[in-house]
Amino acid sequence: MSTLHPQKDLPGKLFIGLMSGTSLDGVDGVITTFPAHQEQAPVVTLASAYVPFSAGLRAELMALQTAGQNEIEREALVANTLTEHYAACVERLLVEAGVQATQIRAIGVHGQTIRHRPELGFTRQTNNPSLLAELTGIDVIADFRNRDVAAGGQGAPLVPAFHQAVFADPAQTRVVVNIGGIANISVLHSQASAGASPKVIGFDTGPGNVLMDLWIKRHHGKDYDESGHWAASGQYSPALLAQMRKEDYFAATPPKSTGRDLFHEAWLAKQLSGSLQLSAADVQATLAMLTATTIADAIARHAEDVQTVYVCGGGAYNSYLMTQLTQALQKNGLPATTVCSTQKLGIAPNHVEAVAFAWLAMRFDQRLPGNLPAVTGARSPRILGALYPS
Repeated sequence: MSTLHPQKDLPGKLFIGLMSGTSLDGVDGVITTFPAHQEQAPVVTLASAYVPFSAGLRAELMALQTAGQNEIEREALVANTLTEHYAACVERLLVEAGVQATQIRAIGVHGQTIRHRPELGFTRQTNNPSLLAELTGIDVIADFRNRDVAAGGQGAPLVPAFHQAVFADPAQTRVVVNIGGIANISVLHSQASAGASPKVIGFDTGPGNVLMDLWIKRHHGKDYDESGHWAASGQYSPALLAQMRKEDYFAATPPKSTGRDLFHEAWLAKQLSGSLQLSAADVQATLAMLTATTIADAIARHAEDVQTVYVCGGGAYNSYLMTQLTQALQKNGLPATTVCSTQKLGIAPNHVEAVAFAWLAMRFDQRLPGNLPAVTGARSPRILGALYPS
């Protein structure tokens, strides 16, 4: 859980977490602290801030998702611009919390994923952590994914370790679903279902908002479908949904991870290239159903005793999508499952990943592993991240 505390009650060191995800909308940041001697205990959140991306920055980050001319220089320049957004978020956080930079132990920053190819032995998060340390005067911990990949893992998802530490309940099986651009799940088994040391299962289920965002941008010029209103105005196509669900990724066995390298505009165009005659709203409704059904299938397969599904990420604010997810779980034989947002556990849906990277920075600071080999496929636990001193 996360709670707001006055400064005088702080139980541990302060960390900043910064996250800009696959949706490419902006930077979410938090200042948090973690109890020094308790592995599973409330997260204390002092402040949160959001810095949106400009249209130009978003377009350039999107363009870097695929190979292009002069991309090395372009990436270096966009990394600097992105880092300036990170620094602006840090400044807002310090003001809101009423703390000085010298009171922050470290910044944990994910960077912006522009390529994710663990099957080829690499993942790339553009960032300039040296510049961020220079601009903020705070130690920066970055590059969390590459050590896991070097150890034979997917480098993703990393958040299940955080979910286990903060959200697990030995009395009940919970699933945490993050619906950003890509959707991923963390299955947190109860002790009764998995023994004294429950194994956490976590993986990317497939598209979250990425295809829905792409489609509404093309047809309405909007960055996202607010509350799923446009999708709700259409009728989903069972034929198109069945066709899209034939994608090999959905049937692949975890550990697995994915991103825009697979689910992108060309993938969607291929799915729509047949003789289907659908309105744009019908396609949007079908894309929402693809997200909901692939998440529900994964939960039914790996957490048949689940009692509560907690949703975070931007998708938690899409009421149409939440309804479809609830119905998809019911169709998968899980009618008693409650679907709600992580706000019920004390952390706002749009803050969970930022808090997770603050947590990963704390783990690095204590020289403790940040990955779960059962989730990523790495050979063994690894300390994740690299330090860039201020």
